[in-house]
Amino acid sequence: MNHPAPPAGHPWHIVGCGRMGTLAAFYLQRAGASVTVIRPGRPHQRRVHLRFAGDTRSQMLALPVRPPEHVTAVTRLVVACKTPYSAARLAPIDLAPDALVLRLQNGIGSLDGLLRPSQRLIEVVTASAVKSDTPETLDVVAENETAFGGGTPPADWPTLARAWPGAQWEHAIRMPQWRKLVVNAVLNPLTALYDVRNGALVDNTTLMAPATALAAEADTILATLDGGWPGGSIETVRAVAHATAANTSSMRADLQAGALTEIEAINGWLVAQAKRLGVAAPEHEAIIARIRARHPAL
Repeated sequence: MNHPAPPAGHPWHIVGCGRMGTLAAFYLQRAGASVTVIRPGRPHQRRVHLRFAGDTRSQMLALPVRPPEHVTAVTRLVVACKTPYSAARLAPIDLAPDALVLRLQNGIGSLDGLLRPSQRLIEVVTASAVKSDTPETLDVVAENETAFGGGTPPADWPTLARAWPGAQWEHAIRMPQWRKLVVNAVLNPLTALYDVRNGALVDNTTLMAPATALAAEADTILATLDGGWPGGSIETVRAVAHATAANTSSMRADLQAGALTEIEAINGWLVAQAKRLGVAAPEHEAIIARIRARHPAL
């Protein structure tokens, strides 16, 4: 079902305004939209400096922050919170029956069962990268391709695409989703468990064996789901690890902070598909167990 969207200048709301959510808010403002962050607590104004690689200037972003009880009839929503918190964060929001929702999260399936059939979900898969030392300053280190999809783009897609660097519409979003999922399913848990930066996957031979096994097992699962899956994911993992060598994965940062990880929406999704298909997934089951052991609350 296609849902026509209002012009880009109409209000957007964001749940989970961390690094990527803040960058999305900046692009939406650049497209002419008003943007409000939905977060429990008192209403206030959030001000963030955005610094872009290769640009000596910084952009000041001002965002009103409102608790969900102060926001009604949300017609456009970006969901960028960590996947374990999706249900709790969406529950109190007054989401319009015909709302348009952008899911800017890791993994797959975190909003399953949380939206009505009349509400349109657009998946967003980005290769952009943002770092932060403080909540008040974000360093945008790479503005790479961001895929949106699937189906037919909303009416105002050209306006949003002009304001969002690297934006591409994918009628079939599944393959871009899967490519990123496999990278996250290998890179995130291994860098988290060994407490290393991404580059360790190409520099440390000890990590290459489990990385190769995880990638190969993911390829088997995805090829069973879709015979058109090309496989060879370990080379993509190597390339991403090399390109982001100095970065800390989100799962490593979560474990360092004692926070819930997104393992269930990443490796857990692969294991769920494997069980449904009758395919063995011992490598991903084992890595999930190790991450869970590091955070007993899971």
